[in-house]
Amino acid sequence: MTENHAVPPLQPLGTRVLIKPLEQESKTPTGILLPETAKEKPQTGIVLAVGDSEEIKVKVNDKVLYAKYSGTEFRHNGVDYLVLDQNDILARFTE
Repeated sequence: MTENHAVPPLQPLGTRVLIKPLEQESKTPTGILLPETAKEKPQTGIVLAVGDSEEIKVKVNDKVLYAKYSGTEFRHNGVDYLVLDQNDILARFTE
């Protein structure tokens, strides 16, 4: 994996995907620190697990862009995760 992620014991079903949202920078390019209330909800993340459907187009460790305010958020051992349908994934980063 690209980072050390303690993957929760969760297997998505169907076309659902488990994502670890990537945090937004707390500083602007000009060096201004952003308070928590000014940060936007993350829209990028790392795929940690995929469902059992053959239709899924992403795989584990892909960095993806997903629709804002989509999916179901949950916390496991103090870490935030997101389960969403593959249709809410807008793009995969190719870098």
